[in-house]
Amino acid sequence: MVTSVDSLDLHLSSPRETESFGNAIGQLLRGGEVLALIGELGAGKTALVRGIVAGLGAPAASVTSPTFLLVHEYQGRLPIIHIDLYRLQRPEETESIGLSDYLTDDAAVAIEWADRFPQLLPDDRLEVTLTHRTRTTRRALVEARGSRSRSLLARLKKVWHQAPRSFKLRLQTGRKTSPR
Repeated sequence: MVTSVDSLDLHLSSPRETESFGNAIGQLLRGGEVLALIGELGAGKTALVRGIVAGLGAPAASVTSPTFLLVHEYQGRLPIIHIDLYRLQRPEETESIGLSDYLTDDAAVAIEWADRFPQLLPDDRLEVTLTHRTRTTRRALVEARGSRSRSLLARLKKVWHQAPRSFKLRLQTGRKTSPR
């Protein structure tokens, strides 16, 4: 089956802008979304999640990579589950962290190193691939796979492109926005 994929290709000029982009995503989440985060070490996956958590209204300072604990949960206006698959060797190991239990409409899920076990991810997911451009800049390729993710991406494109300068500045200063 061929799945239609909508995408957004961004240049993020700093770690702060990566967090701002995450904040935009967090503000738009409604629950039930799966964010598949892909990128090598240091590409900005955890910085993106820090922004997502802030966008949901939870304390972003508490966000750390769940590499050793595998799962962190943060509570904002809706729960966000932050999962890291880096240390897992086999797909069966995801059962021990309860991956499938987290995939509900009640929470959003951000999965770092999602490309390790793509067969375990839901068909409807927003894939965010972060790659190094320079020491501080990143490319973010965002691909929507499925109707829920396409809807999220459409809302994200609207707020990110319509008022990029003012929106990013509001996000960086922590002022609330009301994207619709």
